[in-house]
Amino acid sequence: MKDAAFFGFDGYHLGLAALGAVVILAHWLPRFVSRREPAASGLLILFGMAAFSFIPGIPAVPDPRTSPHLWEVVAELTVIVALFATGLRIDNLLERRFWMPTVRLLVVAMPLTIFAVAMMGYLMAGFTIAGAILLGAVMAPTDPVLAGDVQVGPPQAGGEHPVRFALTTEAALNDGLAFPFVYLGLLAAAEALSPGARVMEWLMLDVGWRIAVGALMGAAGGWALGHVVFAFPRGAVLADTASGVVALAGILLCYGTTELVEGYGFIAVAVAGFSIRRVKGEHEFHRRLHDFTESIEHALTAVILVALGAVLPALLQELTLAVAVIGVALLVVVRPLAGWLSLLGSSLRGRDRWVVAIYGVRGIGSIYYLAYAAGKVEFLDENLLWALVGFTILVSTLVHGFTAGFAMEGLAARPEEADQSDALPR
Repeated sequence: MKDAAFFGFDGYHLGLAALGAVVILAHWLPRFVSRREPAASGLLILFGMAAFSFIPGIPAVPDPRTSPHLWEVVAELTVIVALFATGLRIDNLLERRFWMPTVRLLVVAMPLTIFAVAMMGYLMAGFTIAGAILLGAVMAPTDPVLAGDVQVGPPQAGGEHPVRFALTTEAALNDGLAFPFVYLGLLAAAEALSPGARVMEWLMLDVGWRIAVGALMGAAGGWALGHVVFAFPRGAVLADTASGVVALAGILLCYGTTELVEGYGFIAVAVAGFSIRRVKGEHEFHRRLHDFTESIEHALTAVILVALGAVLPALLQELTLAVAVIGVALLVVVRPLAGWLSLLGSSLRGRDRWVVAIYGVRGIGSIYYLAYAAGKVEFLDENLLWALVGFTILVSTLVHGFTAGFAMEGLAARPEEADQSDALPR
């Protein structure tokens, strides 16, 4: 029998205690200055950094540069749940005037952002062509996980402001739409971006097929799941008795089957969220399902942000001035300017346009994409990429998190004005 040691410190239990303390403090302390939650995101990273740097005996978190698969899996699950919850939030799906700013953000602002960031990486920081393309793709999507305070409310909450609608639907769809550019970066790394059949294959498979299949599988999967939960068997539907885990299982099924047929699962789960809301849209189970998935989303997000804080000191050792400038420029110049230009001529005017352009939060999606790519091909710029991703997420969560509440309060105070501005001719 082993000798018992009273008051011994087990590293695993110490890590659990530190994680719990960090999460509580990150959500509690901002309440002294604001009622807004997003401030917690940046504090989770900072407090995680402090806890894992200064508490002796605490276990090390696996470094994403050497263990990218673990980070890929956790980030993937987090984004899946967040995208589905984001799709569920949309009450008014068929209002065309609301969708036009979203389309502009996806078709104009995101490619502009990818191109600008890739060029900065190539010209300013010396990235390879493959690394620069991957950099643009990784940093382009806005995050559905960390942008909750700039999005619409839960199902059946009503009052979907055009600004919130644009930011919500953009975050729901641009994670999947950034994937073709990740594949382009992988292609450039493998083929040195030689023109020919592989580029055509990229256009046909990674851009055309995967996007279309993702959208179709999501629409079909959401419709089928909605009827399983809300319609059959009549008189004893699952929505009357089941917890949200049943629908969440359906989303995992939708994501997995979409990936099996070479579609983009991220697009599928977001579209599935839109689709299932069209089935018995006023049923109260939609709200329960949203709250259930959101709770899982928050738990996974807290874990991955604290873990990011734990490894951030090591990642930032590779950070150069040029790379840091790229991260800051993305948040304060590139995204705001690309967003504003893409919305010229849209129904969003003045301050509304600037709010949409500025609040493109970076977060968990970037971690997933970089971990995914790192597990496929070895990039010469991988350490710099991880340093930039970690740095940019930290700055974004702090800047956007502490200011989003004020920006959204200004919008909430004048919904009628926003509705009238939307009715103006273009």
